[in-house]
Amino acid sequence: MTTLRAPMRLARPLFVLTILASSFLLFLVQPMVARMALPRLGGAPAVWNSAMLVYQALLLAGYGYAHWLGRMNPRAQAMTHLGVLLVAGLWLPIGLTALQPSPTAQPAIWVPWLLGLSIGPLFFAISAQAPLLQRWFSLTRHGDNPYALYAASNFGSFAGLLAYPLFVEPGLALYGQRVVWSSGYILVGLLVALCAATLPRGGPVADAAPRATSPAPGRRRVAHWILLAFVPSGLMLATSTLITTDIVAMPLLWVLPLGLYLLSFTIAFASDRTTADIQTRIAPIAMLLFGGLLVGGMAGMPMLGAIMALAVLFLVSVALHTALYRLRPEPDRLTGFYLAMSVGGALGGVFSALLAPLLFDWTYEYPILILAAAVLTPQRALLGVVARLWDGNAQRQRILLYVVAIAVVGLVALVLTYPGPIGRPGPTQHITLMVMVALGLLTIESRRAFAIAMFGSLIAFGGYHAVMISLEPDARTRSYFGIYTVRGNPRERELAHGTTVHGLQLLGTPARERTATTYYVPGAGIGQALQAVPALYGPAARVGIVGLGAGTVACYAKPGQDWRFYEIDPAIVRIARTRFSFLSRCLPDAPVVLGDARLNLAHAASGSLDFLALDAFSSDSVPMHLMTREAFASYARVLTPRGLLLVHISNRFLDLEPVVAGAAEVGGWHAVQLFYRPPQANAAGATKSQWVALSHDSKIIAALQRGNAAWGAVPVRAGFTPWTDDYSTILPLLKGVR
Repeated sequence: MTTLRAPMRLARPLFVLTILASSFLLFLVQPMVARMALPRLGGAPAVWNSAMLVYQALLLAGYGYAHWLGRMNPRAQAMTHLGVLLVAGLWLPIGLTALQPSPTAQPAIWVPWLLGLSIGPLFFAISAQAPLLQRWFSLTRHGDNPYALYAASNFGSFAGLLAYPLFVEPGLALYGQRVVWSSGYILVGLLVALCAATLPRGGPVADAAPRATSPAPGRRRVAHWILLAFVPSGLMLATSTLITTDIVAMPLLWVLPLGLYLLSFTIAFASDRTTADIQTRIAPIAMLLFGGLLVGGMAGMPMLGAIMALAVLFLVSVALHTALYRLRPEPDRLTGFYLAMSVGGALGGVFSALLAPLLFDWTYEYPILILAAAVLTPQRALLGVVARLWDGNAQRQRILLYVVAIAVVGLVALVLTYPGPIGRPGPTQHITLMVMVALGLLTIESRRAFAIAMFGSLIAFGGYHAVMISLEPDARTRSYFGIYTVRGNPRERELAHGTTVHGLQLLGTPARERTATTYYVPGAGIGQALQAVPALYGPAARVGIVGLGAGTVACYAKPGQDWRFYEIDPAIVRIARTRFSFLSRCLPDAPVVLGDARLNLAHAASGSLDFLALDAFSSDSVPMHLMTREAFASYARVLTPRGLLLVHISNRFLDLEPVVAGAAEVGGWHAVQLFYRPPQANAAGATKSQWVALSHDSKIIAALQRGNAAWGAVPVRAGFTPWTDDYSTILPLLKGVR
């Protein structure tokens, strides 16, 4: 410590570089380790939710540790933290421990345990550095604003988050990613040592623990900090759920809410306040203009809805984080401030990721948090005349508040009396929305009046409809795996997972109720294959189906056949058995194996299936661990040498054909595919689909082609790298990108 001292003139860029690098590593490790865990824990959303909560808990622990270090003198702080970095370095190179969960392991238990043992010390050591280094900077550079470094910290986090799916994952296999991250950790450790060398080395400042001289924040101020951090954190996760459930389930979209959330800190804590102040002033109008429409779903304009949701999240996050910045304490209270923020962020994650799926049957957390943001966002009128309207006279304010309430009730009643198409506003909605926005402009100076206007907008443009569905018995079910809605009329019943139909049953006669529909009609790939199963494998064929849905394919079962379904979500099993009659009419005793399909198939006996269908996609999201070379090897082991594998690759955003073609080429499979388009629109509930059939026996594939000449070749894309457990990326597969 006495021989290493960076020139003081380089202190600021050194601290900025160290904080940037630390935050970059911190948010690079999150998707990287989750990607490592896929083959072991499966692709259930509960895994990702649990992983995010582990990260937030470790971040909170790191901030708490940084706050505790503030009790020591600067030299002791430096020595202690460098020691923590060295001890955590024993976990290098970064990776997962050898623990293997059972197929039915609960992610809520296994994910924290596995990640805590694997990366806990490394994540803890790195996470402490943003507040700790800012504290050191304030000791090194008296008079400089250390909070500006927090903007640099979150910019590094934003860069790390985007770098993984855009550059690291496509460019490196997991082993290479581990080496790069571990090398970065060593570099950060050296940079932290250089920062420690700038701390005072002698005199009372270096030898005594820093003592806070500014007034301590009261409990109300700390609670305010926590609440201001709680709402954006919860809204970030709620926006991700809303977009992928009710608007558009586009791959990679989960990166954008978290990225914009992190970027908002960079703007809110920047030295130049112009951008933050402008966005804070327009945030209330954006909430009022878009919030209600988003609650309605925007089903008719999904991409526009996604853009609106992201814009609202970003503006709300900037506004509330700006409010945090304005309430920041003096630098000697800095670590306590960040600890309170971390508590709020963790609580927001717990609310949206853990409590909301248990408490609500729909994404009610989104309008609740939007309404909370409307109350908390700094209120400043855009027009001086509006400010004067609400200024001063208490009697006038009460009268105006009553007028606003009456107007909002009238507008809500108008919309509910003359509703437009769900998710696609009609003329009444457009006019009412404009009036509501104008009303919002007149109420921005009053938190209570604006909250009333915001509540009315949320109810009128989607909230009322959502509540009505929730009041219908068994109409909607929510689990950690998704939100399922059962809707229909006397002639048909439909199962929707977000914006994607997962099953449709014709109602009326027993024959109609046994009719295969949607992607599973007789002319589709799986319909053709299942009809050929008796001829290919005899009357006692053994059939496995990955993904239950409404149970539609059960009606292809024949007496004497041995069927089993693999389903990850118990809620889907309950819906298929109680709301639809495919199983009860066609295969009432069908066994359903609960848990991640790949993990369960790994424990199945070799050669125990003649036919296996893979139909486990959740909306348009792709479970990568089910599409790798190792996964296809597992399917080959479970199937007999003459077995047939069907893979459903219909997708609005991704061209999955190269993935299956690459796996087929590497694994020695013969493959053909069938594009099915209904002969006429909505014929018996049929939808277009794309299925790929694979077998190691060319005679099986030839038999399929003799039954239907529409089965065609699956071309291998030149230059495409087949997916493995160690390497996969969806960027080359995005439709319209090539």
